[in-house]
Amino acid sequence: MADIIVPELAESITEGEIVRWVKNVGDTVEKGEFIVELETDKVNAEIISEEAGVLVEILAQEGDVVEVGAVIAKVDPNGTASAPAAAPAKEEAPVKEATPAPAKEEAPKAAPAAPVVEETTANGRVIASPAARKLAREKGIDLGAINPVDPQGRVRVQDVAAHNPAAQQAPAQTQAAAPTPKATPAADESRVEVVKMTRRQKTAANRLLEVSQGTAMLTTFNEIDMTNVMALRKRKKDAFMEKHDGTKLGFMSFFTKAVTAALKAYPAVNAKIVGEEIHYNKFFDVGIAVSTPDGLVVPNVRDTDRKNFAEIEGDIADLAVKARNKKLALSDLEGGSFTITNGGVFGSLMSTPIINGDQAAILGMHNIVQRPIAVNGEVEVRPMMYVALSYDHRIINGKESVGFLKMVKELIENPEDLLLEA
Repeated sequence: MADIIVPELAESITEGEIVRWVKNVGDTVEKGEFIVELETDKVNAEIISEEAGVLVEILAQEGDVVEVGAVIAKVDPNGTASAPAAAPAKEEAPVKEATPAPAKEEAPKAAPAAPVVEETTANGRVIASPAARKLAREKGIDLGAINPVDPQGRVRVQDVAAHNPAAQQAPAQTQAAAPTPKATPAADESRVEVVKMTRRQKTAANRLLEVSQGTAMLTTFNEIDMTNVMALRKRKKDAFMEKHDGTKLGFMSFFTKAVTAALKAYPAVNAKIVGEEIHYNKFFDVGIAVSTPDGLVVPNVRDTDRKNFAEIEGDIADLAVKARNKKLALSDLEGGSFTITNGGVFGSLMSTPIINGDQAAILGMHNIVQRPIAVNGEVEVRPMMYVALSYDHRIINGKESVGFLKMVKELIENPEDLLLEA
């Protein structure tokens, strides 16, 4: 018998939610065949079977949260699809249906004594780690009676270990009364639409909160006169597109190259805190935020210090297409050292972007607006952009942050110098 195990997808991913089973019990599977889809915090992963045979058992259902290394199904290499479909299915089906029936009837009677482990509540299946389920079974604890510490309601081993069975009756009464307040807003359903957050939305929300609470985040601002770079782009865009097989010359490549040059000059902006150490990255993988129907994702353009404008523009275009088609791989999303986000495409004039993950800083671009400014003592109307650098003050001091942003400004305002940096 071969186990189907949740594989280690990436260092930062410890669990995922089963979205759908492609194969059913009794189906034939080939070695390397895609049998179940798993939604992780970053991307959806296709889990394959390492053995050919027949899928004889599914241990985790759609909607279950499973940890890396957990066994979620079993494949019999010696089985055949016809055998389980003929004899066992007809004989075992009544037995399987007869067994749960009394359990559902006895569960309410046995609940006060809690001798039977329940894995479902009135609101649906309890979300719990496999280790927590195992410990709950061993202790004879109803998972539905546990109040987890996790704000998402996931029951972990620590919750089971800390659960006090003597206080089980009181929570039961509280839970019984819980549906009443939830039912109250039902009368106002015409005014409120309730939509469950996706796993990725919950993860993004938690991580943004963690960054806000776990860093000494500060934001510094500047403004950039886009006159020269816009003029250069206008002069060169047609020749650039013709030379590079239709690749368009956008502003993102200019900002990516400017950021890369500034990261070299200010290494602290390209660093991160790991425990009690500061790790100064010697690589330059710049994340470019991309908006998709499922939310914002940040794939990385690798080695921007070694790439020219055309290569950067090509990478950005390819990653944007993959992001919108949900084809990004974990390798596209991991390991970035700095991030650029452009709220200007949506009309944002100014904002304070939140640092991405464990990075030290993020650059926010904004809308280009014609504004009157003083030029050599005269008032002129110029295309201006506000830029913002949010940074972790634990690593980057004020001088470094202002110097970094000022260098980006000067390079964009003098694109010929930027070309020399390339």
